[in-house]
Amino acid sequence: MSGFGRAAQAAVYRAGVTGRRPLVPTDGHRLEAAARPHLSRRARAYVDGSAGAEATARANLAAFDRHRVVPRVLAGHGGADTSVELFGRRHPSPLLTAPMGVLSLAHRDADVGLARGAAAQGVTHVISTQASVPMEQIVARAPSDAGHWYQLYWSRDEDLAESLVRRAEACGSEAVVVTLDTGHLAWRPRDLDLGHLPFARGEGIAQYTSDPVFRQLVQQRMAAAGRDTGGDAGSDAGSDGPTRPTPAAVAALVSMSRRHPGATAANLRSPEPRAAVQTFLDVFSRPDLSWADLPRLRRMTSLPVVVKGVLHPDDARRAVDLGVDGIQVSNHGGRQVDRSVAALDALPAVVAAVRAAGLQVPVLFDSGIRCGADVFVALCLGATAVAVGRPLFHGLAIAGADGVSEVLRNLRAELDLMMSLTGCASPADLTPDRLSRSGDDH
Repeated sequence: MSGFGRAAQAAVYRAGVTGRRPLVPTDGHRLEAAARPHLSRRARAYVDGSAGAEATARANLAAFDRHRVVPRVLAGHGGADTSVELFGRRHPSPLLTAPMGVLSLAHRDADVGLARGAAAQGVTHVISTQASVPMEQIVARAPSDAGHWYQLYWSRDEDLAESLVRRAEACGSEAVVVTLDTGHLAWRPRDLDLGHLPFARGEGIAQYTSDPVFRQLVQQRMAAAGRDTGGDAGSDAGSDGPTRPTPAAVAALVSMSRRHPGATAANLRSPEPRAAVQTFLDVFSRPDLSWADLPRLRRMTSLPVVVKGVLHPDDARRAVDLGVDGIQVSNHGGRQVDRSVAALDALPAVVAAVRAAGLQVPVLFDSGIRCGADVFVALCLGATAVAVGRPLFHGLAIAGADGVSEVLRNLRAELDLMMSLTGCASPADLTPDRLSRSGDDH
């Protein structure tokens, strides 16, 4: 879309004449600080924290700082076309939303707000398995001409995994992104120090509690508990008697009851919300997932399949050999493996491995994107498109759907201007020779 950056920039300046300022910082590196007053301590720990000493999260940002752009002049074109094609759809920019869970921690509109903000910028929204809103409601309440994809955490229960994929197909998802790096939740000190796991409070499990297979698992659990306690699934059988609940336990029960389908008052009297949380914790993810399982997912759906979490070229080759339709280079924003290779540093070798296979499989990228210049660098290193995570969470916290839209607008505008200012007419012009490494001679 030629001239998008200039138009967005002009709109900001025109609004400034009448005293209106942007809703969110136009410098993406300032978003986290700007969102801090809008987020609870638990929400900040969950979204801003990473694995271990958080070395991977720092490495993701530092990797971008090692690259410098080499502008070219007198390119002879009047503007940039930032559009890219993915799985038969033409996208106005090479941006996607990264799948993010528990968006209710950011804003009451949660996934619906994120989807609406993305739709306003023509950006395809990737719905998370850990969403705070069922996928059917997200699609109904935030219709979008940009379409949507579905991100799958592969459950321990195969029927549940297949049910989630079938629902995604039924509500119009255009691709399935299967996350491969979360067989276990990593050691995350910020959450651990607060003793806070949102899923244990019933947050971020709406895809499960709205799923018929999952609800059947919950009913089976309750029936088994009823048999074990002589017919009363909520009794204190097997203990020395009833214990006095702590205020924190009461708050957790209220949280589960509010987020479980049905009336909160009825849920407070029912064992079902607690059984749903316990069932989720049992089936969340499969630690033993292997390459042998990928063909099974391929048989589950006719939709394009993207594997997310690839950092090694051999893994990329194997995935392509097994017939996946896309690779997403990602280290989960540093949230899973501490001291991991930075995702950006892994990107060129993965791209080379995929291209060597002779297939035009798109290579997507996430982890560390904060500004339009970061998007530019990732595209130069071979990414077909880039998924944005934390900045959108922060934009949502600051100003809901409008905050998300502004964050994406700013990324699109800065990328467009960067391309025009460096002599790049389209993403095809973004090649490794547009960059130098910091400290290299020219």
